[in-house]
Amino acid sequence: MIIGWVRRRFRQWWQSKLPLTDTLQLTQRNVYILPTRAGWMLALTLLVLLVASINYQLNLGYLLTFMLAGAAIVGMHVCHGNLRGLTLHLIAPSAQFAGSTAQFDIRLSHDKRSARPSIGLSLLDLRHWSWTDVQAQGSAVVQVGFKPERRGLHRLPDLTAETRFPLGTFRVWTVWRPKAEVLVYPAPEPLPPPLPAGEPRAGGGVATQTQNTGEFDGVRGYRRGDPMKLVVWKQVAKAVARGSDELVSRDTQQAQRYELWLDFVTCGHLDTEHKLSRLTAWVLAADRLGSDYGLRLPGREIKPACGEGHKRQCLEALALC
Repeated sequence: MIIGWVRRRFRQWWQSKLPLTDTLQLTQRNVYILPTRAGWMLALTLLVLLVASINYQLNLGYLLTFMLAGAAIVGMHVCHGNLRGLTLHLIAPSAQFAGSTAQFDIRLSHDKRSARPSIGLSLLDLRHWSWTDVQAQGSAVVQVGFKPERRGLHRLPDLTAETRFPLGTFRVWTVWRPKAEVLVYPAPEPLPPPLPAGEPRAGGGVATQTQNTGEFDGVRGYRRGDPMKLVVWKQVAKAVARGSDELVSRDTQQAQRYELWLDFVTCGHLDTEHKLSRLTAWVLAADRLGSDYGLRLPGREIKPACGEGHKRQCLEALALC
């Protein structure tokens, strides 16, 4: 138990000395090598062969022992050179929702004339390996993922690269501490309530909301010449299910009289994380409807707008709240 604690403390201290970087050049200074379990067994076997050859004066025993030892030494140099000289470049991941797997790519490249087979990459603590071969003077991309459980800005976990080519008797590895960070949005509430009612604009009329549908914009019957983007397809699907072919469009004149505000205070009697989860679901719902919406958080207010950029701004604010 004490030995395990000392090992963990030593590893934490050692890893803290490694630089944070998104591009790592592997040299003899940051590539490490040790025998594997098979390597130790081979060493024990060679020792037994050598003792037996000396005891019985077996010339063929000497030949076999030194041939195997020479092959092991050559394999050690080949194994170390298989990883040394590679360049690892991290492609930062896009933002993710809490609970989903954040995938990011790592490009391995080198300019030598020899191929680099059987290169594995993994998170340092999980050891779920992704393997690839790097062609001579070429590159390869490996995808690694991890699952962030909490919202916020997270630095990517420490990584490791490893190879045991060609004989499996030596393990050559490196430890990499990426500098990149990934933004994790709150997980959206699975079954959120409908969007809140709109607030009247200054000098506008009374806000309305389609009942029990989560639709914010007012609707009216379809008129000839209405753009197809104004058609409320959810309402059309329900009409078709009832056996009707009635089309409805958004009433843009009515929508100009009120604003949709997603307010932290009006999310009900929930804790902070549940409120943020509900607001995230509302932001996604309002974006799907194409509505203008604003977001009110403690100490911050984002004015109503729409579009991908506005959605990303609101989700970032929720993640960092």
